[in-house]
Amino acid sequence: MPRPFPKKISQIKPTLSNLSVSSHFAVTFAGLSGGLMTHLKTKGILDRYIADDLSLLCCRASLPGSAHATTNIIGNYQGLAEKMAHTRTFTQMSMEFYVDNKYRSLKFLEHWLEYMSGGSRLDGADPTRDGYYFRMRYPDDYKCSETRIIKFERDYKNYLEYKFINLFPLSLDAIPVSYEGSQILKATAIFSYDYHIAGKSSSLDRKRDEAENDSPSQKQQAKSFAEQYANKNLDGSKDFLGVALPNDMRNRNSSSSRLIADDRFLNGDNALLISEGIRGFGSSSNRGSNRKS
Repeated sequence: MPRPFPKKISQIKPTLSNLSVSSHFAVTFAGLSGGLMTHLKTKGILDRYIADDLSLLCCRASLPGSAHATTNIIGNYQGLAEKMAHTRTFTQMSMEFYVDNKYRSLKFLEHWLEYMSGGSRLDGADPTRDGYYFRMRYPDDYKCSETRIIKFERDYKNYLEYKFINLFPLSLDAIPVSYEGSQILKATAIFSYDYHIAGKSSSLDRKRDEAENDSPSQKQQAKSFAEQYANKNLDGSKDFLGVALPNDMRNRNSSSSRLIADDRFLNGDNALLISEGIRGFGSSSNRGSNRKS
């Protein structure tokens, strides 16, 4: 590597002036089980509040971290201990919420935790009487796999998305109250989850080859020409760009179709299908006329 050389401010400024800031993010809770949603509704926590207001009231969150647990392997090489990864681990995550004057954000956390250990109420147990006990519900009843943290920029053009699989609140911190100077009340909860997905993960994003931070252009380049043609020309009636072909070219078994699907290339000008010494048909402006490649 060559020694470093001094750089001008004009060379450094484009890099250092395009840095992300920590104050633009959104947290969305979705995919809660039907039993949990019914329990929250009885406490005054409605779907619309969870989808809209709760996202704004989350004033602090953490982009997730992860690590690999390792073990030492001794004996492969004399005098050397090697480390090998065997399990990926995901750290717990903390979120802090502003508490509104109806205490709904605090109720959301409190009653989610209550629902997790409230299985005894199905047996008629009364929490106000002696002998009350806690029975845990099944994980599928209280875990959520549609919670996301979206980190975006001021122009809303660039953003990064994290999706958490099987997330649930692990604990709710004690909230101090005091007569000494009024402050905004905040509730802090610790969440646990099985793993996270870095990048967009919806079915539409996967259809567009944009899931998990994949670059659409690189994904398209990785596909063969024949695969791209087959995906866009299922009935053999259109060319690679979706332009309708003349009737004599609509047969998938014709020599022209075999040529197109056989890794030949497409001329970007007027979408003219070309190959070595073979005539092809162009776009609507050239349709009906032949043109030598």
